[in-house]
Amino acid sequence: MKTLKNVACGQTVKVTKLTGDGPVKRRIMDMGITKGVDVFVRKVAPLGDPIEVTVRGYELSIRKADAEMICVD
Repeated sequence: MKTLKNVACGQTVKVTKLTGDGPVKRRIMDMGITKGVDVFVRKVAPLGDPIEVTVRGYELSIRKADAEMICVD
């Protein structure tokens, strides 16, 4: 299973599933990251944290721990 953490810069992927529970999952969904949405990875920091993405026209920074909970295709 591929997660957003493993996606290279410049790639666009589709979210297939969100893992995790409670407030963490809610925070990810509040950012507009839901099943079926396309996510473009703009930049990954040198140590992999944070990951900068574009979702629904918005530019976001996602922590590496949160990116591991976003399954992509």
